[in-house]
Amino acid sequence: MKVITDEKRIDEVLNVGVEEIIEKDHLLKALKSGKQLRIKFGIDPTMPDLHLGHSVPLRKLRQFQDLGHKAILIIGDSTATIGDPSGRSETRKILSSVEIKKNMKNYLKQAEKILDMKKTEVHYNSEWLGNNMMTILELSKAGTIQQVLHRSDFKKRIDDNQDITILEMLYPLLQGYDSVAIKADLELGGTDQKFNLLMGRRVQRYYKISEQDILTLPILEGVDGVKKMSKSLGNYIALDEKPIEMFGKIMSVPDILITKYMKLCTGLLLAEINEIEDSLKNKSFNPKNAKMRLAYEIVKIYHNINKAKKAEENFINTFQKREIPEEMIELAGEGEMLMDLLVKAKILSSKGDFRRLIEEGAVTDLNNDKKIKDVNIIPSSGMKFKIGKRKFIKIK
Repeated sequence: MKVITDEKRIDEVLNVGVEEIIEKDHLLKALKSGKQLRIKFGIDPTMPDLHLGHSVPLRKLRQFQDLGHKAILIIGDSTATIGDPSGRSETRKILSSVEIKKNMKNYLKQAEKILDMKKTEVHYNSEWLGNNMMTILELSKAGTIQQVLHRSDFKKRIDDNQDITILEMLYPLLQGYDSVAIKADLELGGTDQKFNLLMGRRVQRYYKISEQDILTLPILEGVDGVKKMSKSLGNYIALDEKPIEMFGKIMSVPDILITKYMKLCTGLLLAEINEIEDSLKNKSFNPKNAKMRLAYEIVKIYHNINKAKKAEENFINTFQKREIPEEMIELAGEGEMLMDLLVKAKILSSKGDFRRLIEEGAVTDLNNDKKIKDVNIIPSSGMKFKIGKRKFIKIK
């Protein structure tokens, strides 16, 4: 594919939804040169699902791909055994190789929802880090203890008397070596990754190869509107979420984040987003209308137009008209406790979650519209339940 050097296209990629570019003039010159650049983004498979937070750098990577540049996706199967310490207040649990393989099983399938995988170069960093102690020992010379301890998250952990492992101190160097191994011209990452991305430049310099430019992207807050989207915090929207569930979760995003989600997670034109932003300042404008548009656009991207329309209709009927949806999750298991059925079907992650929902009055028997108070309820065939705000269950 021919590299596109159109200034307007390049300007849009570099300025929309971008936080900071390090060596912007250098990057701009390279993009206008017509040379195909090697653009890197890496993900550690610490969890089994990619979510909208991951989609932000992946979508930016796709924009560079559409300009004709080489998208390089690094699956950090080696670095995942350590876990990225960025923004962490405590040491991550070390994952086993079995857990890592299980987590990354569907990564490429999920990434395909955004990237053109036929034109994407995929690497696992175990290719150069796995069982390579000499590389790691040599690599440790590229950075200093002072540099690593200078990062704010480590400073905070020292102040809070929290341990920092030697492995965690090595993590930025290992991520940096990925850039050496694949000869990256540009690396993408969230603003919380800036230290690691800069270390990539330092490691490349140590190995006497051209230093990558850096492009950082805003952190996407989760549905709680406060913390970075994360599966471990339960505030995430998975890329393979079912359409109705995805639509409902997006509708729970705080109003203040509507246009940020539009800029980072949809293909809506900036001019249209700016119009919506202006409308939201008008007290007579209902933010729910903008949020419905946001939910529709995101479901359309990860599913299709028909499923987006159906999810929208379901939301209107269920939450605005208070109708019971036609489509429900059907569970077989008459004679078993509802709590066990929900956990077994992974609708809830634990029995504790069910008990909490019961205490909050968030489990309803739809046959008589009464709140369930018995945590050990054993449902019979044909019973229908509303679990929390958005889940509807029918017992076969």
